Amino acid sequence: MLAAISQQLPDLSTAERKVGECVLAQAKWFVHAAVADIAKEADVSQPTVIRFCRSLGYKGLPEFKLKLSASISHDGMPYVHEELNSSDSMQDVMEKVIGNTAAAVLGSRQSLSAKDLDAAVGLLVKARRIEFYGAGNSGIVAQDAQHKLFRFGISTVAYTDSHVQLMAASVLSAEDVLVVISHSGSSLDLLDAVKIAKENGASVIGLTRADSALGQVCDCVISVVTQEDIDKYTPMISRLLQLMVIDMLTIGLALRLGENVSEMLAKTKNSVKLKRLNH
Repeated sequence: MLAAISQQLPDLSTAERKVGECVLAQAKWFVHAAVADIAKEADVSQPTVIRFCRSLGYKGLPEFKLKLSASISHDGMPYVHEELNSSDSMQDVMEKVIGNTAAAVLGSRQSLSAKDLDAAVGLLVKARRIEFYGAGNSGIVAQDAQHKLFRFGISTVAYTDSHVQLMAASVLSAEDVLVVISHSGSSLDLLDAVKIAKENGASVIGLTRADSALGQVCDCVISVVTQEDIDKYTPMISRLLQLMVIDMLTIGLALRLGENVSEMLAKTKNSVKLKRLNH
């Protein structure tokens, strides 16, 4: 159902689209929320919420909530995706994965804040050194972030081993920035590393849930929220959202650095070209 809502968003009015994005971002909350609370969260009128439900083919909000509740409570294939089941064909897999990913990306507009992104870029642009910490899928995102930023001529590194993270955090300073990436925001190892980094004066940016334990101790939190059940499923969409946020930070940082970035990127490309010519 979430995939269907995502596909119909472009056909809705601007106001109704806001309600749809609210559903995609907070489906479980939406099922139990009062119409007044939904209207307030989506920044629309209460009649708009009803019109949204009717535009999607439902008689009203109660029927829409009933169908939505049944849709999000469906048990899927463990460790693959919440919306998949054993009888699905590869066509079903393709459509559901694309649909749910698109829904999550569009829904992220409800949780992401331009103010938070701008604050994070403000910390990064002044950093002497930037370190990225993550584990598992988030560790891959940390490595991707390091790969992007080192080409700007910035001293940066990514660590995915918890012991190395603790040691690295102990030598950070007030001139450094630590970016911690975690879907759950509950990793004790990452929390320990953040504590050490902050004791040394380093600023900490968290790509995690704002209401998580990790989110509560970071200087700046970029809220990355998905509907994935991480107790039962391996996170998939969250990794894509984290990568998207890294791209936003990279572009924002490049814009702040201006021409210096263009020069650095040109140098890295020229070095690759020279190596190819020499071989």
